[in-house]
Amino acid sequence: MPNLDGRTVRDGDTAESPTLRAFLEDWLESIVHSVRPRTWTRYSEYVRLHVVPTLGNRTLGDLTPKDIQTLYSQKIGQGLSPRSVLHLHRVVHRALAHAHRWGLVDANQADLVEPPRPEPREMKALSPGEARRVLVAASGDRFEALYAMAITTGMRQGELLGLRWRDVDLDGRSVRVTGSLQYIPGRGLRVSSPKTARSRRNVLISEVAAAALFEHQRRQELERAESTGWEDNDLVFPNRRGRPIYATNLLDRSFSQLLQRAGVPRVRFHDLRHTAATLLLGQGVHPKVVSEMLGHTNTSITLDLYSHATPTMQREVAGAFDRLLSEPRTEQGITN
Repeated sequence: MPNLDGRTVRDGDTAESPTLRAFLEDWLESIVHSVRPRTWTRYSEYVRLHVVPTLGNRTLGDLTPKDIQTLYSQKIGQGLSPRSVLHLHRVVHRALAHAHRWGLVDANQADLVEPPRPEPREMKALSPGEARRVLVAASGDRFEALYAMAITTGMRQGELLGLRWRDVDLDGRSVRVTGSLQYIPGRGLRVSSPKTARSRRNVLISEVAAAALFEHQRRQELERAESTGWEDNDLVFPNRRGRPIYATNLLDRSFSQLLQRAGVPRVRFHDLRHTAATLLLGQGVHPKVVSEMLGHTNTSITLDLYSHATPTMQREVAGAFDRLLSEPRTEQGITN
């Protein structure tokens, strides 16, 4: 049960009810070891920046759906995006679900609230020609292998930056995804467990990626030998001292310049993941194979995200029927 310091008493009630501020502080403390550090930090920020300043002094038992709906409307009016308000709703809903289970409220008031419906995010993927130009532009770059891996495996940025040599099998042309590099307030950069069980996976790599990784390993051995302060963290893609790389530094000091050299439209690093999936589906690779490569929970997520690639697959299916049914049949003496 949460501790109820800071609680208030409603007139006529026989039981005490905490303020929303006190309850949320207790709730955050109770889940600190049951969610990923990055998730907990995000929850804490939504609570501290958006919920507490507006509703923190409200008694938990007095909170109404209208209070929550008004909070969302105010945040939209203040410029918070509908998608961010949707994330805020999910935090509030999860917290109040715990309040219900703990017996502090009779129902989850967030169940009766309509969160905003954000517009679908525009998904960008490089064309085959653009992907080739990026790889050509990356030739000789310190992070050539990282970009080759991103485009050919669809691994997330954090998964690539957290990849360790002990999880790389160059002879078997595969890597094991066992963690993701994340920034944790107060602790710095750490390799944390994957996002989901399916995110922990084996990924086969192409000859292009394997060759780039082999050359990258050779260069890194030279960097280590020449460095006077190398930290051996076993990272495949560290900085020049062997330490983890901040994602913002990679984007600002390398990725942006790479796109300029390649002469391709400005995209997010995450769009290289979309590029890998789109190119594979466009080549007729089975969605289940692509889903497993990306670490999606199930194939339906892959199909929903990359529905734009299914027309190519459907054309191939139609073509297969045309080839099958237009050829003369000679089995069992039957001809057309």
